[in-house]
Amino acid sequence: MTPEELDIAFKSAVDSINNHTDPFPADVLLKLYAYYKHATNDQSSPGSSNPLINAFKTNALFQTQGLTAEEAKKLYIEAVNHYFLYRK
Repeated sequence: MTPEELDIAFKSAVDSINNHTDPFPADVLLKLYAYYKHATNDQSSPGSSNPLINAFKTNALFQTQGLTAEEAKKLYIEAVNHYFLYRK
């Protein structure tokens, strides 16, 4: 997959998550959060006012530490495809 194709597939996966209206399991959300942050090189801190949520987000980021943006995009896409394939 070329970098352009990866970007298109990543944007499509992000859009499918953003357009989905049913609630997501917390573990899926945390995984997607961490992959997205790495994929987009977003260096901002977790922004929840709830310290417990921030701790979970920080832990998710720690677990994905060392990923490249390309790896994170691929893992995000895989996680989205897996979620939509097996949620039925």
